[in-house]
Amino acid sequence: MSSHNKQALPAITVAAIGVVFGDIGTSPLYALKEIFNGHHPIPVTPENILGVLSLVFWAIIVLVTIKYVAIIMRADNRGEGGSLALLALVTERAKNPRLSWIITLLGIFAAALFYGDSMITPAISVLSAVEGMEIIAPDLKPYIIPITLGILTGLFFIQKHGTGAVGILFGPVMVAWFAILGVLGMLQIVHNPAILLALNPLYATFFITEHPGLAFMALGSVVLAVTGGEALYTDMGHFGRFPIRLAWFGFVMPALVINYFGQGALLLVEPEAIESPFYHLAPDWALIPMVILATAATVIASQAVISGAFSVARQSIQMGLLPRMQIIHTSGMEEGQIYVPFTNWSLYLAVVALVIGFKNSSNLAAAYGIAVTGTMLIDTILVAFVMVLMWKWNKVVVGLVAGSLLVVDIAFFSANVIKIPEGGWFPLVMGIVSFTVLTTWRRGRRMVSEEMAKQSIPMSDFLHSIDDVHRIYGTAIFMTSAKDGVPPALLHNLKHNQVLHERVVLVTVQTTDTPTVNDMERIYLHRMQKGFMRLIIRYGFMESPDIPGALELCKGHGERFEMMETTFYLSRETIVPSMARGMLPMRARLFAVMSKNATSASDFFHIPTNRVVELGTQLVI
Repeated sequence: MSSHNKQALPAITVAAIGVVFGDIGTSPLYALKEIFNGHHPIPVTPENILGVLSLVFWAIIVLVTIKYVAIIMRADNRGEGGSLALLALVTERAKNPRLSWIITLLGIFAAALFYGDSMITPAISVLSAVEGMEIIAPDLKPYIIPITLGILTGLFFIQKHGTGAVGILFGPVMVAWFAILGVLGMLQIVHNPAILLALNPLYATFFITEHPGLAFMALGSVVLAVTGGEALYTDMGHFGRFPIRLAWFGFVMPALVINYFGQGALLLVEPEAIESPFYHLAPDWALIPMVILATAATVIASQAVISGAFSVARQSIQMGLLPRMQIIHTSGMEEGQIYVPFTNWSLYLAVVALVIGFKNSSNLAAAYGIAVTGTMLIDTILVAFVMVLMWKWNKVVVGLVAGSLLVVDIAFFSANVIKIPEGGWFPLVMGIVSFTVLTTWRRGRRMVSEEMAKQSIPMSDFLHSIDDVHRIYGTAIFMTSAKDGVPPALLHNLKHNQVLHERVVLVTVQTTDTPTVNDMERIYLHRMQKGFMRLIIRYGFMESPDIPGALELCKGHGERFEMMETTFYLSRETIVPSMARGMLPMRARLFAVMSKNATSASDFFHIPTNRVVELGTQLVI
């Protein structure tokens, strides 16, 4: 590590603590409370407390430390993480089309479940923090939901202004949060050190074998202690693998474990504290500051999830899973700081509906586990393919490692399936809706490309037929998704205007399987006859296209483009659903609506609107 990186490491590590660990860091607010006092309560006995704490500790070790920190974080796509980055990594190496299809569907469903998770995390986190008011004064209970909605409304409203200024506070606030978690937990452990016996996995084993029914019920809530573990991998591209691992092992994991064990030590002597074991750790005089700090921590956790949803939306657009949407860069310095209005307000409406509909964090906890365990299960399957296809591990080793993790994931997922009637249906419904939208757009765009290819003619035939066409001064750029053939917009222009510009450029934008593309590999320019050329512009799935910026790079290839002498021709497709073209009528109508409401190509590609001509094309799918 260079001396410059060593100097930056403390700042990066603190920033990572502020963003990466917000979700898992706020789990102590409700995890043990839900296990012992939720919809499937476990009797608060010393034996059960030790067994459950042992389960919580080993869930953190196996699902977060071993699975994500030690194994999955090795599967980075040029430094980037997350289900879609993992999907791109695997599909790039999967030669079998059927296998590639299965992997793609798994990755898309993981992204769909993430949207469900993005809705529940802000609701349960902020609500669980504000519920501390009831401990301070029971008379404040009627105000919990209005205050929660007020905080969440403010959070979603500030997204359009960017979070750079507020983000500076994220790290220090979360460092203070984890430090206080550790201190409060340690104070109780000192008074009752016998709780440390739960570090022994035999207590978890004994609890499972002696009370299999109770243990199965408990697993459905134990998973709450590891929610947000997947964020360590998702946010790897922002901070790097080493700072995240350093923060986890050196600070975050010890603080979390100490706090959980502190809550357990408290319950051994005060079983009645189960109404809110987290807040009962604090002395009475510290309750108000703790509620304020907990609320700040949950807002930060929610911010990280919302930012993650923006990032996944951009990746989905780039990978052809969503229509073009407005993406606003909220920082001129940080490429990753973006705001996607549609995603922001759809999340906001869902979060408000969750808070009003479920009313308390315990009810929301029933809805939480399905999305998290489903995503973790898919990540294990995808990383198993990485082990075989990329790392070339021995298949016996892959079977042992991935198989063991899969057994744990299936156990947690199964324990949450029984919560479907109590709220688990919500993330499943959201996941299915999101999956339908993503796959419908992907399938629809493929059908549109096939239909447009049928209407196209070979470039060589076209060039031989234009000798008598009048040529006018200037440059015409035709945007086309196909790398060969004549774009429909060019044929329409020639048919209606009967002229061609002296220089005609056919531009195709491609998204690669990598997060970013350097400028040396950004463009490919192929000159053809009679003033025609084909330009392919490549972007990574984490980048936003900028056509004028890419055209500037053409100077290195001997081509200059003056915007005032250049006209961009774009094709606007009008989709006509048909029952006989291979797509269900409902999905065809959905695709038509999505296509109609997609952001205009000129806005998405940052093309000056006063240089754009749109030509309509009607397509039947």
